Amino acid sequence: MATTLESTTPQTLARPRRVERLVIGRPTSDGAGVKLTRVLTQDLQLRLDPFLMLDAFGTDNADDYIAGFPDHPHRGFETVTYMIAGRMRHRDSAGHEGLLENGGVQWMTAGRGIIHSELPEQQEGRMEGFQLWLNLPASDKMVPAWYRDIPAGEIPHWRAPGVDVAVIAGTAGTGSTAVAGAMQREHTEPLYLDIQLDAGARFEQSLPPGHHAFVYVFRGEVRIGDTPVPSQRMAILAQDAQADGVVLAAGEAPARALLIAGRPLREPIAQYGPFVMNSQAQIIQAVEDFRAGRLG
Repeated sequence: MATTLESTTPQTLARPRRVERLVIGRPTSDGAGVKLTRVLTQDLQLRLDPFLMLDAFGTDNADDYIAGFPDHPHRGFETVTYMIAGRMRHRDSAGHEGLLENGGVQWMTAGRGIIHSELPEQQEGRMEGFQLWLNLPASDKMVPAWYRDIPAGEIPHWRAPGVDVAVIAGTAGTGSTAVAGAMQREHTEPLYLDIQLDAGARFEQSLPPGHHAFVYVFRGEVRIGDTPVPSQRMAILAQDAQADGVVLAAGEAPARALLIAGRPLREPIAQYGPFVMNSQAQIIQAVEDFRAGRLG
C-alpha cells in the first residue's frame, strides 16, 4: 500500500521561481505510427539536463495508438513511462514482462543495452500518458539493464485540502510533511510529481537552486508567479541562485500538471535515435553492437 500523507500546513517559500519561457510541443509519431506530442525536444536537452525527452500521448481513437511500439533498442539512459489511462504490455530482451495500467509507472534502465516492445492491450477506449527520458551519468551508461513496474497502488501521495500529488520520484513536501516517492536516483536526483489541483488550490514545492525544472500542464490552467500556463504547454522554470522552489496555483477551474526537476549532469550528450552516449565513437559502437546482435 502506498504512503498517503494529509497536510494542512504547506511550506511557505521565500523566493519562488518564475517562468523563463513557455514551450509548445511538436506533433509527431513514433513506434509503428503512434501519434504523440514531443514536449521536450532535442534542442532543449542541454537546458533541461538531465532530461532528454518528454512525449505526451492521449487519444480516444484506437487508430492513433493500436500499432504500439514493436521491438526497438535503447542504450545509455532511462525511460519512465507513466500511464494515465489505458493498458500497455512491456517485454524485453532481458526477460522482463509487465502490464502498465491506469496510474502505473514503468521505470527502465537501458544501460549497456536492451531491446523491448510496448504494445497496447486494448482495441478501443482512451490511451493517455507520458514517456520521459532521463540521462545516465557516463559512469553508469554501460550498467546492466534493469526494469521495475510500479502499480498505481504503490505510488505514494502527498495531500492537502484541494491538492493531490502522486510522488513518482524524489520527495514532495518538507520536514514532517515530506513524502518520499516510489523511485530515487543518486546522480540525477529526479523529482517527478503529478499534481492535481481543485479550483483555487495551490501547491508549493521546494527545489534545489541548481536543479533544472519544468512544468507540463495537461488539464486546465495553472499560474506560476505572474505567468498563466495553459493546457498542453510546458513552462521552463528560470534558474535563480536565490530561488527556493515553485508555486503552482489553479484558477477558477481544476488543473493538473507534471512538475519535473533534476540535478544536471553537465556531461557531453551524443544521441542517435534510441542511443544516448557521451561521444560519437560510443554511438558508432552502439549501432555496431545492435547490428551484430550484441545489444541486450
